[in-house]
Amino acid sequence: MLSDRPADDASDGATLDPATAASAETDAAPVVVPLTEPADGIPPLVDTPEDLARVVAAFEAGTGPVAVDAERASGYRYGQHTYLVQLRRDGAGTALIDPIALPDLSTLSDALIGVEWVFHAASQDLPGLLEQNLHPSRIFDTELGARLLGLDRVGLAAVVAELLGLGLAKEHSAVDWSTRPLPEQWLRYAALDVEVLVELREIIAERLAVAGKAEWAAQEFEAVRLAPPATPRVEPWRRVSGLHAIHDARRLAVVRALWTTREENARQRDISPGRVLPDTAILAAAQALPRSVPQLVALPSYSGKGTRRRAALWQHAIDEGLALPESELPSVRGPRSDAPPPPRAWPDRDPAAAARLAAARDAVATLSNGVAVPAENLLQPDLLRRLCWSPPSPLDAASIGTFLHAGGARQWQIDVVTPRLVAAFAVTTAD
Repeated sequence: MLSDRPADDASDGATLDPATAASAETDAAPVVVPLTEPADGIPPLVDTPEDLARVVAAFEAGTGPVAVDAERASGYRYGQHTYLVQLRRDGAGTALIDPIALPDLSTLSDALIGVEWVFHAASQDLPGLLEQNLHPSRIFDTELGARLLGLDRVGLAAVVAELLGLGLAKEHSAVDWSTRPLPEQWLRYAALDVEVLVELREIIAERLAVAGKAEWAAQEFEAVRLAPPATPRVEPWRRVSGLHAIHDARRLAVVRALWTTREENARQRDISPGRVLPDTAILAAAQALPRSVPQLVALPSYSGKGTRRRAALWQHAIDEGLALPESELPSVRGPRSDAPPPPRAWPDRDPAAAARLAAARDAVATLSNGVAVPAENLLQPDLLRRLCWSPPSPLDAASIGTFLHAGGARQWQIDVVTPRLVAAFAVTTAD
């Protein structure tokens, strides 16, 4: 209730008291109805060839797009393998498939050739699904669509709440999906993740069309579908959290040796590396440089039962790092790369490039506000930095477009960003 006063008195310019204002704000908020049960109930887990054959036949006979999701065991198991596949299609209902029992799902993929697969954040699910031989012919990504529409929050629960008025619980999003048997409440959660995905797709597609962004979205979706596997990182051990605190090569060698040993052990045991040995423990040993197991386990990071049990393994890695000849120590500056230096160094190293980057960032930010698309979705930040650091010559629309295309930009990005960049660079040249 907003006020006890008559309606004609409520518009006289008086200020509502805080309690009444809060009530008005609450009343104006959209109503979100919790989505607690799948429409068709919780489907049984498909884990036999006979059950899979029935699912394949049902989905082949279904109509319209197919909603797809996948669950991993990030933080529990080694790698990003899929431990549950969820699908839903009109006429077929929902299927929950166990890829541990059924690692080859090519028959399902074949049955859905030409059908649009609807994902939320497809780039996260597709690599794992490819391991099960699931290859979509075309996709629609509701998360990417939400970004192109400029939605403030693009997580599945947030988008479903905003566009459908439904509440999706996410309390099981980070559980260990490699668990068997899977608890009923987890299966319920998994089924609900694809329950309204196609309906969500229809609303987002309509809004994209109205905003003139349907073609932008189509190009983004296809780029995600066809994206090659990620290139292995050069010296991946340098991603240890907090490595910036290590400033000498010998300690870096110990970090590298511990990281490599941890990686091998985690792979063998199929456990997330962070559960085998935390990054904090790697850094602690690299700072302390213990020369024996007793010295190692005296460190707080190595006092736990599991860590102490493998203390000899970790000390052996430390000894390897300590014994390396100077010529084999890692570089303190990091691996050679064709990437530009950090932008903070540009004003001293190349003032003209720094001016280009500042102008280009301003231009992209202004465009981002105008079209309601995040700047990073208009153009990959790394590609923008590379353009500003090593620009083509002449610095005109044609050469910039060629540069961006070679760097992986989609045509719609080139079309909307290039004119702004040309104008921005012209100003820096004139200055």
